[in-house]
Amino acid sequence: MTAAARPAKPRTAWKAVVVLAAVVAVTVWAGFGVEVDIGGLIRNFANATDKIVLLTQPDYWFFPQTLPALTQTLQMAVIATAVGAAVALPLSFLASRTTNPSGPVLAVVRSVMNVVRSVPDLLYAAILVSVVGTGALSGTIALVLFNVGIVVKLVSEALDAVDRGPLEAALATGATWPAADRAAVLPQVLPAFASQTLYVLELNVRASTVIGLVGGGGLGILIDQVRTFYRYHQLSLIILEILVVVVVLELLSSWLRKRLVA
Repeated sequence: MTAAARPAKPRTAWKAVVVLAAVVAVTVWAGFGVEVDIGGLIRNFANATDKIVLLTQPDYWFFPQTLPALTQTLQMAVIATAVGAAVALPLSFLASRTTNPSGPVLAVVRSVMNVVRSVPDLLYAAILVSVVGTGALSGTIALVLFNVGIVVKLVSEALDAVDRGPLEAALATGATWPAADRAAVLPQVLPAFASQTLYVLELNVRASTVIGLVGGGGLGILIDQVRTFYRYHQLSLIILEILVVVVVLELLSSWLRKRLVA
């Protein structure tokens, strides 16, 4: 076929222009909605320079006083991850069309999980603090609810994508649905479940520091105390500690994921 006989390349550049214009329009609309003032940010940036300088000078002598709160944060993250994962695994099987043949039960479980997942962890903590009281218990329960919503969503989607062949073979031999799920589906989804559990462990360390701001225990309470008295040197050290813990957990999680896949 000669060059002259080749079909003309369809012109799609206008689609990219339309999409870009729509994105810009929505962004501008949102900016007006939240009253973004670029000029004000530039004019008031000088007010933040001294705070930024203080945040770059951590007070390392404050480290011993942060250890109890740091330890409590890690304890909250570990307990919430373990309890949340234990609760989420059976619920994930009930929330998947592949492993749950009952339509009404599937609809109820998915609806409840949608409600659980739609409530922010900070709101859970604020409500639980008023019910249970300030401290690590209310924060841990909030993290458990937060974890269940995330893990059920991710693992149930993994269950929907598994190979149904072993499950159908198990059912054909006369196995019940729970037995078939345990024997044919659980081994396929365990790596994904373990990976998501490690993922929420990382999230819990970060989330526990935030929910502590409303009295949920851990480093968040300490952050609120030093922030209230403008002790930015000490706040800088706490931020550095959180960064180190998160990086270490991420490296450990990556190593464990590779071991699980291998």
